[in-house]
Amino acid sequence: MSWIDQFPGLSRLPDGIRSYLLEESKIVTVPANTVIFGPGKSPESLLLLLDGTVRVQQTSDAGREIVLYRVHAGESCVLTTACLLAYEDYSAEGIAETETRAVAIPRMVFDKLVSDSVEFRQFVFTAYSKRITDLFFVIEEIAFQRMDIRLAHKLIELADGKDTISSTHQKLSVELGTAREVISRQLSEFQRRGWIEQSRGTIRLINPDPIAKLAQS
Repeated sequence: MSWIDQFPGLSRLPDGIRSYLLEESKIVTVPANTVIFGPGKSPESLLLLLDGTVRVQQTSDAGREIVLYRVHAGESCVLTTACLLAYEDYSAEGIAETETRAVAIPRMVFDKLVSDSVEFRQFVFTAYSKRITDLFFVIEEIAFQRMDIRLAHKLIELADGKDTISSTHQKLSVELGTAREVISRQLSEFQRRGWIEQSRGTIRLINPDPIAKLAQS
């Protein structure tokens, strides 16, 4: 069993294409907090994640950051795919949140397989379309959903069944694509209602039920 079998779309590749992909690709390891790509740089390869998480974020001209999406094990980066297909440079940056192990498929190999292999092409565009749908969801959230609902949802997600979250107001503002002051005001309101307690770098959910209820509204 090879790394190809971690990606259902690739496991259907014919033997010849499969062997070519295995021979021409290489496995790379990236330390946590490494900037893997950034604005103005052109992609040299398509990365398929085997382990770890990569955060893709964008910074506005005013300096405000927003997390666009995360790439997890078994996934590829839609921005890299788009840049490879269009021969364009990156417009955002990708940062390894954890130590990350990935398969690097060189641009030349990517181009050849997209052209020659129906199965590889389907794999690329299926992953691409799914992530584009996710991005539209992010845009919809930012444009139309109330901040208190989005923040409640993020707190429940980060807590993951626990009662303590290690995060700062700044990090939450980046996650939700808003100003730090907006997050601070909303957290203060949650605290006034008796839902949370705050200390430096930590948020404790002391009454998570109304937060969960708000997140689902």
